[in-house]
Order: sequence, then C-alpha cells, then structure tokens
Amino acid sequence: MSAMTPALIWLIVAIALMAAEVLSGDLVLLMLGGGALFGAGAALFTGNPIIDVVVFAVASTALLWLARPALKRRFLHTPEIKMGPEALIGTHGVVLSTVNGEGGQVKLDGAVWSARSVAEGQRIEPGTRVTVVQISGATAVVAPEA
Repeated sequence: MSAMTPALIWLIVAIALMAAEVLSGDLVLLMLGGGALFGAGAALFTGNPIIDVVVFAVASTALLWLARPALKRRFLHTPEIKMGPEALIGTHGVVLSTVNGEGGQVKLDGAVWSARSVAEGQRIEPGTRVTVVQISGATAVVAPEA
C-alpha cells in the first residue's frame, strides 16, 4: 500500500469531522479534524500507522486543551442583551415638557417617559434632543445632546 492511501484516508476523516462541526457548533469536531490533518501529514512522511495515530491523538489533545478554549472565547461569546428599562440607556429622545432636576417628560422610542435632568439645576427646554444616561425607577435621567 502506498503512503498516499493512509494520508488520503486521514484527509477524508479530517474533512468529514470539520463538516460535521457545522451541526455541533462546539468546536470539538473541528479540533479532531485538525488532529486528523496532522495524522495525514504524518502518514505522508512516516508510513507507520501507529505513529499516525499517536500524532493524531497528541495533536487533537493539544488542540482541544489549548486552541479550543481561546477560540470559544473569541467566536462563541455572545454579548449581553439588555432588556426592559436598561435597554433604553444610551438611546436618544426629545423633550416634550421642560425637564429639570424635579421632573419633566421626554419621548423615547415612541413612548412618553417621566424624566429628570442628570445635573442638578439644569433646565432642558421642549424640543431639545437628549440622551438617556440612567433609568431610576420609572424615570429616565437624561442629558442634552451636545
């Protein structure tokens, strides 16, 4: 049997594992596919199936323990999704009635909210565009846009 046949088998296994990764999404099969690629390389140079399997095992283990955690942090980390009133922080609105340290009203995302200014003594006139800095209970704490 030529040295090319085991290498071709390892290559087919690598491609199959990497393709199956699409279904799992956990990066395990991708790491095993990488190990199979190393096994294919070993098969081309050694021609000894025992060495091929050892290279596959060592490479797969190294990829699973070293590369997979870093890749998971990089690619599978989803950003935190803010829900409820916290989702309004950073949004923009328009003052409907004068906003000061005690109260007022703003329109945010089509809804009317009670509001107060972020700075004591600050007065924000109707029609002014504002940014929500904080939500305090059912009141939007706003600052005028610069």
